[in-house]
Amino acid sequence: MATTTHHAHQEPIVIIVGAGPAGLATSACLKKFSIPNLILEKEDCYSPMWKKYAYDRLHLHLAKQFCQLPHIPFPSSSPTYMPKKEFIQYLDNYVSYFDITPLYKRKVELANFDESTRKWNVKVRNGNSGDVEEYFSKFLVVATGEASYPFIPEVPGLESFKGEAIHTTQYKDGEKFKGKSVLVVGCGNSGMEIALDLANHGARTSIIVRSPIHLISRELGYLGLMLLKYKVAPTLVDSIMMILSKLIYGDVSKYYGVKRPKEGPFASKLKYGKYPIFDVGTHQKIKSGEIQVLPAMTRIRGNDVVFENGNSHQFDVIVFATGFKRTTHNWLQGDDYLLNEDGFPKPEFPDHWKGKNGLYCVGLSRRGLYGIAFDAQNIATHINSLL
Repeated sequence: MATTTHHAHQEPIVIIVGAGPAGLATSACLKKFSIPNLILEKEDCYSPMWKKYAYDRLHLHLAKQFCQLPHIPFPSSSPTYMPKKEFIQYLDNYVSYFDITPLYKRKVELANFDESTRKWNVKVRNGNSGDVEEYFSKFLVVATGEASYPFIPEVPGLESFKGEAIHTTQYKDGEKFKGKSVLVVGCGNSGMEIALDLANHGARTSIIVRSPIHLISRELGYLGLMLLKYKVAPTLVDSIMMILSKLIYGDVSKYYGVKRPKEGPFASKLKYGKYPIFDVGTHQKIKSGEIQVLPAMTRIRGNDVVFENGNSHQFDVIVFATGFKRTTHNWLQGDDYLLNEDGFPKPEFPDHWKGKNGLYCVGLSRRGLYGIAFDAQNIATHINSLL
């Protein structure tokens, strides 16, 4: 029978839920002010998204100066667009420099604010023992990230699929798919890059593109961020991005069957949380016909996938690049101000990180690693001012 253990004797001032880059950055910023904090992580390592669930060819999509965590810059020798391996090495150095020691295999089941003690009460399932542990703190930081739980949509007949169906979090490289017919569902950056990787490894690759996309090069993305950094109006930056993107890629609708969004790439990002596609070579393969673009699918029958246009194709493998869901609303109680049902902040940027009763969130502003650094420093400074 599971028991409940109280940990009041080692009470931290701040509890951070999640040991991804967001949780690590917040812990480091709090340590700079000598504020005791505790990170609770459901997996068995920090940054599990990078360490366990990222595909091998992943690089940072933005230039490194927009992606470093607070207080420690990237090594000057590292490439502008850091590969996964080097970014993980950077995180390892970061954790050891700040002596960050998360508690692993701790899944938060309930967090509520106790009005009488003015403290957060956090109940956690210990994945090793199965026991429930209870922690108390004055402040609570939600650092569970935009990519929390892999999401696979309910496609009629998916259970009848005879081949292999996986989420991107289970994909490492295209080696074992050589010669196979593979369908990538989803045309975000992960889907586009995995499609490229599959094609490079000799898989017969198709990708589903359903909604409007912005296609930009890494260099364009860099230019856009530099303009924003120097306070050029976002609407003007978006106009420049769209003009240059048209010059580089022409009319994308003839290749993808979808138009560009009405909003510019940065406006779309903030409004819908949709990143522009940073083209790293996929577009050329689509143009040449090496990667086939298909419309939305309606159902699956055995190895046949039926599409919206009535056509059907056979596949050996389906890779779902369909993103993630957040489950914060299942365990966080007593907050009707900061986070919505989908686990994103209700308040607008730049006030999105601060809730009520000592509740904060980091890394949920849809601004990637750049947003994490902004949030972590704000939260630590604010908590320090209250103490």
